[in-house]
Order: sequence, then C-alpha cells, then structure tokens
Amino acid sequence: MVSDNTALMAFKAASDTGNKLTTWNSTSSPCDWSGVSCLHNRVSRLVLENLDLRGSLEPLTALTGLRVLSLKRNRLSGPIPDLSNLTALKLLFLSYNDFSGDFPQSVPSLFRLYRLDLSYNNLSGEIPAAVNGLTHLLTLRLEENQFSGSFSHLNLPNLQDFNVSGNRLSGEIPKSLSGFPVTAFAQNPALCGSPMQSCKSIETDPTRPGSNGAIASPLIPGTKPTNVVASSPSSLPSSATPTKPPHNHHSGTSKLSPVALIAIILGDVFVLAVVSLILYCYFWRSYANKMREGKGSKLLETEKIVYSSSPYPAQTGFERGRMVFFEGVKQFELEDLLRASAEMLGKGGFGTAYKAVLDDGNVVGVKRLKDASLGGKKDFEQHMEVLGRLRHPNVVSLRAYYFAREEKLLVYDYMPNGSLFWLLHGNRGPGRTPLDWTTRLKIAAGAARGLAFIHNTCRSLKLTHGNIKSTNILLDKAGNARVSDFGLSVFAAPAAATPRSNGYRAPESLDGRKLTQKSDVYSFGVLLLELLTGKCPSVVDGGGPGGGYGGGVVDLPRWVQSVVREEWTAEVFDLELMRYKDIEEEMVGLLQIAMSCTAASPDQRPRMSLVVKMIEEMRGVEMSPCDETLDSVSESPSLSEDTCGASQ
Repeated sequence: MVSDNTALMAFKAASDTGNKLTTWNSTSSPCDWSGVSCLHNRVSRLVLENLDLRGSLEPLTALTGLRVLSLKRNRLSGPIPDLSNLTALKLLFLSYNDFSGDFPQSVPSLFRLYRLDLSYNNLSGEIPAAVNGLTHLLTLRLEENQFSGSFSHLNLPNLQDFNVSGNRLSGEIPKSLSGFPVTAFAQNPALCGSPMQSCKSIETDPTRPGSNGAIASPLIPGTKPTNVVASSPSSLPSSATPTKPPHNHHSGTSKLSPVALIAIILGDVFVLAVVSLILYCYFWRSYANKMREGKGSKLLETEKIVYSSSPYPAQTGFERGRMVFFEGVKQFELEDLLRASAEMLGKGGFGTAYKAVLDDGNVVGVKRLKDASLGGKKDFEQHMEVLGRLRHPNVVSLRAYYFAREEKLLVYDYMPNGSLFWLLHGNRGPGRTPLDWTTRLKIAAGAARGLAFIHNTCRSLKLTHGNIKSTNILLDKAGNARVSDFGLSVFAAPAAATPRSNGYRAPESLDGRKLTQKSDVYSFGVLLLELLTGKCPSVVDGGGPGGGYGGGVVDLPRWVQSVVREEWTAEVFDLELMRYKDIEEEMVGLLQIAMSCTAASPDQRPRMSLVVKMIEEMRGVEMSPCDETLDSVSESPSLSEDTCGASQ
C-alpha cells in the first residue's frame, strides 16, 4: 500500500494543478480518497473523470493491483506510457483527453482487458494486429483519432461495442465486424465493405507491393467478374482469351440454335407441370381424407397440436377422457384445444410444450406428456390434484389436465416472456441486449422462492421438482421468474435415469437413485453458476475464461471450482457482466451460494429456504415473516394434509 500511496501522490503533484483532489493527503489511507477503491489492501479501482487533470499518467503505472482505470474527460497529454505492469487491468477508459503518438504497444499485453476506450484523442498510426490477443475484449472504442491504414486483420469475436469512426482508415471492413452499424465506421472515406458501400475493385496503389495498375480480376477478393456464370452449362460464358480456337467463324461466344432453345423451354415446362400435378394430387388427397374423418375444422398453416379426441375405441365401452379444471379457471372442452391455433415452444424430457390461442382469445400453455411411466389413471389424478393446488407468485400454475389412455395433457398459465435459457444464451453477438446483473439477481431470487415453496408446501410428501434447468425457469408479463414443469419427474420412465439435462443432475442421482429435495438444491446451484458464467451447464466453450478446455461436455461446477482454486475467481464470470460497476462483491457472494448448493455431499447442501434467505440478504431485501418460516409453514392454505396424503 505504501508504493500505491507514493504513486498516487506523485500523480496528484504532477497533474492536479487545480487541486480538485482535496481528499488526497499523505496522512490518510488512499482507500478513503475520492475516486479510489481498494481490494486486499491494494488500490484496485481509480476513477478520476472530468477533473481537468493534465500532464502524463506515467506515475499510475506503478499501481500493479489496478483493475479499473478511468481518466475520461481530462486534459492528459503525451504518448500513453507503458502499461504492461498493470496485468490485472480489466477496464481502461482514457477518452476525451489529448493523448498523442501511436496505438500504445503495451495494451495488447493486458490479456484480462474487457473494455478499452481510447476515443477522442490525437492518436495516430495503424491499429496493430496484436490487439487480436485481447480475447476477452467486449468494447473497443477508437473513434475521433487519426488512425490510418487497414484493420482487415482485426478479429475479436466477443466484441459487443465497437467504433472507429472519424479516423483515416482504409481498405475493406473485416467480415467479423460487418454486423456493427454504419455509424461505427463513418467518416473514413477510404473504407468499404458491409455495412458501408461495397468494394467494387481494388484500386491501384503505387505504394502497395506488386501493384502495377492491372485491371481487377475475378480471382482477387473484393472485385467482381464481368461475366456471370449461369446455372445451365450450355450458357457458360466463353473466356475472353480462349485457350482453344473457336470451332466456327462466329464470335468467341457460342450461341444456341433455335431448335435447342425450344427443346430446353419445353423440357422446363414439362417438368414444372409434372411437379405441380404431383403436389396438387398429394394435398387434395390429404384434404379429402381429413374431411371424411370429420377433421376439417379450423386448421392454420402453423404447427398444430395433434390430440386424440377419442382415444378409446367406441365398441370397448371405456369412458372417454375429459378435461379436469381447478378452481377459478374458465372451463373449455378438448375440442376447443383442437381448434386452437398452436405454436410449438419446445421439447423437453417429459413431452412437448405449446402455446395455444383459443377461439375466445385466451392463451394457455399446453404440455403433451410423452413416454410417461404412469401407474394408472387414479395415481395420475391424485398427483395432479396436488400439483393443481399449488399457487405461488414464482410458480407456473397448473390450470387443468386431460387424461386418456393415449393422451395426457397439462394446461398451464402461459408465460409471455420466454425462458431464462433464451435470455442467457439466445442471439449472442453484435446487436444482442445482454441480461444485466440486476435482472439476473432478481431471476435467481424468484426461482429460489418458487422452488422453496414447492419443497415446503406439502410436508408429508416432501415434493421435489426433479428437473430444475434454465429452460424451466419462465418469465411472466412483469418479468418475474416462475418455476415450471415441477413434479413431473415421478413420471420419468426407468430408462430415463440420466436425461438430456444431466448437466444439472446431482452426482447421487446419476445412477438412477430417487430424486430428493437435496438433488433439487444441487440443480439450482448449477442454475446459479449458469447465471454467473453465461455458460450452458453441459458445455464450456474452448478458449473461454479460465481456459484449458477444448470444448465439449464439461462438468460446470467442477470447472468453476478448478478456476477458483487457482485464485482466478474473476475469470469465472460472464463477459457480459464486466460492463457493470460495483457488482463484484455481489457476484462473488452469489458464487459462494452456488458452490455451497453444488457440494458433492447432499448433507452439506443448504435447504432451499436458507438459499432464499441468503440471496435476499445479498439483494438487501427484507424477508417477510411468511418467507422466514418456509421450513415449517405451508404457504398454500388450499392444500391440506389430507390432500397430500391422498396421493401417497
């Protein structure tokens, strides 16, 4: 800390000519100074913005524990000094100053850098290829400088924020950056390629090796051939300089005879007619069959739910299945679902989920159970009676069910904002809106409350979810997390002891042993790790933070533990979270909760009620008396112990 103090005071003496840093003095700890934050008794964060600081930042290069350095909107000048000692640096903001000279050669050595902003300075020269070594980089802002030359070598696949406008750059924009808007490249007249104007030809440049003013060739990238090759071999263009002399006295371009041309046209017409006839016959026969079977009801072109409206043969005398509704639900018939337009939402381990829009405009979610191992109608109905009475703001309500020998349907409230899986992993890349930290924490708390409610509602049954994963955490209209697909693991066939979601499965359940509430806690811990790392539980991308894995199936809890053991805890977190300030403590806190949930021994894992309490305390949310007694009090007054016992 002494060396940090010395470095900061040297910087103040040289740069703070207006004495803006009034709290900085040699008698107090730097950790108490304005703009300074510390970690492990070292200066880790220095944010000094818009303070009219002048001169060089050279003294600050001695702050080797620095993780965040922001000196935006000052009047610092001269070349950017050697920063290679700042190996822990993750965020570097030097915009709106008067820095000059070339792109700082030491920056590419800062391999942990996530954000780099050198915009609005007087930097010049070329953007070096060594920048590609910054594999974690999310932001690269270089606009309004005097950089020149080409940057076609630039390849930073994780970039989310990029701008080089207002420079003197030239050449073709690399494809890896073409997804950024045109404003990211504006005011560089010699730039071309998507999203700007296309590079029509490679212009002659006397300074470029091998340039002799030759006409653009179709074999050179960025140029367009003058001849277009058609799909028919008979119309291939002849070469401008044929290697063989033509076989006739006409021009080098061969021509089709009228007879050949007519034959080709007639052949095309004949093929088209045959194809049209086949398609017409096929669809007419399909439509006629549906009309004969009485199924010519309202069918839209979107994918339909195919239900069995009469699963029992009439002659056997068995009772036809019926819709069973829980209280407070508007009733409808199976035929209403048959007529509903439906959209498939996804396939899971227990069946396929659909969004169904009824004739009256109501929207419901429908799960069609498949490959379910049921003990019989009575067992199914008793279990549905229990699940149908569960009501909680963080649980997707089961509204109705249908049971027949060949068809089992569950009707739920429809959740319009999709799943946590899509929010975390969908559409990654330029233009994506990242899932911010506050939302992730809110979702984690909501999912924990929902799962704790399921665990503590029916004490005699010790209900389990059995399939916690990000696709089963849905978001309602208000953006609240809701746990779905609970209680369906009892229908899992014996052969499905290790379903596709085994990345979430507790070690003790992989050998087919019965799922328990503690195995749910393990799965929830994996879910928290997924929120923190941004990685799917069964796959860790090669070359990601922590490194060492070449992709493929990896145990996420084990990977996180190995990285933390090496004291690279920060390398675990999702790159998208690096843009947010002052959240490191909360992220580490949630990581500790996740690691306790994924303990190898079930006895070492906390109960979900305790997990809820820990997350809410971290968020600064006060627990209500009802929440604090989740272990002993049922939150579902309509669910009596008699009902619980009925399904045992």
